[in-house]
Amino acid sequence: MYLSQKEILSHLNKDIFRIISQAADELNLECYLIGGSVRDFFLYRPSNDLDIVAIGSGIDLARLVAKKLGSKKDITIFKNFGTAQIKYKGFEIEFVGARKESYSFESRKPAIEEGTLEDDQKRRDFTINAMAFCLNSSRFGELIDPFNGIQDLEDLIIRTPLDPDITFSDDPLRMMRAIRFASQLGFDIHYKTFDAIERNKERIKIVSMERVTDELNKIILSPKPSIGLMMLDKTGLLELIFPELTALKGAETKDGVGHKDNFYHTLVVLDNISRKTEDLWLRWSALLHDIAKPLTKRWDPKLGWTFHNHNYIGEKMVPNIFRRMKLPLNEKMKYSQKMVSLHMRPMQLVEEEVTDSAIRRLLFDAGDDIDDLMTLCEADITSKNPVKVKRFINNFKIVRRKLKEIEEKDRVRNFQPPIDGNDIMEIFEVQQGREIGLLKSAIKDAILDGIIPNEHDAAYNYMIIKAQEMGIKQKNE
Repeated sequence: MYLSQKEILSHLNKDIFRIISQAADELNLECYLIGGSVRDFFLYRPSNDLDIVAIGSGIDLARLVAKKLGSKKDITIFKNFGTAQIKYKGFEIEFVGARKESYSFESRKPAIEEGTLEDDQKRRDFTINAMAFCLNSSRFGELIDPFNGIQDLEDLIIRTPLDPDITFSDDPLRMMRAIRFASQLGFDIHYKTFDAIERNKERIKIVSMERVTDELNKIILSPKPSIGLMMLDKTGLLELIFPELTALKGAETKDGVGHKDNFYHTLVVLDNISRKTEDLWLRWSALLHDIAKPLTKRWDPKLGWTFHNHNYIGEKMVPNIFRRMKLPLNEKMKYSQKMVSLHMRPMQLVEEEVTDSAIRRLLFDAGDDIDDLMTLCEADITSKNPVKVKRFINNFKIVRRKLKEIEEKDRVRNFQPPIDGNDIMEIFEVQQGREIGLLKSAIKDAILDGIIPNEHDAAYNYMIIKAQEMGIKQKNE
């Protein structure tokens, strides 16, 4: 991964780096661009997050840079941490003084003291994140790479600069970061580093769930999430942070009849959907779609292995999982619940006759998420039988066509019945209660079953007939 000095200087030929260089020289501070943006430069990846290390006060350097940029309003200083941040033309630039760290066993928060560039590079998580470019004019663009991160980039290796047992024990979140980088970049984790994750996995318990989940989300958003999830499983971390997922593992055979391993099936579904969307919550829905299968697995001598109602039980499991993992308990959670609950419906339509009534009900229940639901169901086709796969794909095309036809004709996606509870109370001698609910349900069902069109007059006339059948009188009758 050799790059000439000319290419490095070309990369650094931006006004922001020149201004930082000038400010550092005026303050007589050694100054370096370090970390992820250096790594990403060699990987030809764009990076707008710049980490600047000064051998001295990072805050003083940031203040002078802000003054030169004329952007004092965009500087934020964190005196307690000895850092400062500037936002400039899409860049987020963090300034810090070089430091060395020491840790206690009970916490991943280090004791910090001033240090050298070498100290600062030693405290970095991985060799590929420990490289630095000097920004001082006398050495502008010089690469400082004490742990041979360039070679690890060339070899596609994630490795810690120092003893990995110390690195991971000091800050256990780095175990998640190692796997996240491997998953995002398509790298391997060096065997000594990987073994150290296995040995130190229990240390993840001292890390807040918010930080763990943040790394897990980045793994789920990587190009092929199964890579990271498999590594989490092999190291033992996955069982500690997401036991419901590891509970899916295993394939059992009885009387010569087996079922698929739902853990590996789930990873394939997640990879399938990741080729179609970058949406985090649809990917989470793929990860959770069969989450209740361990709870619902039964052996039936006539039917074989069954997982009856795993979609509905899974829907009920979602809030507890989101709550424990500190995921949002808002519409994102409700969306995932809906996807888990409904993911069997299109498949059932494929296996049975595709009736207009079933299509209307699916449209009504899925609402604006119908396209996402169909994408999930198509990703759920993981059979190794090409004939079966082709049949399902063709049948899903029929379902999609019917969905479009019914929606254009009947407008039932997210529809509100033309007659509401207030109308019913105005027309009949009833107050809020059971009778109103029954009439509203009858009107809704009649529209979804195609008995009446989705129109006010048709709904009104149908309501009058149903009310008479139920013995509900109109006012002034």
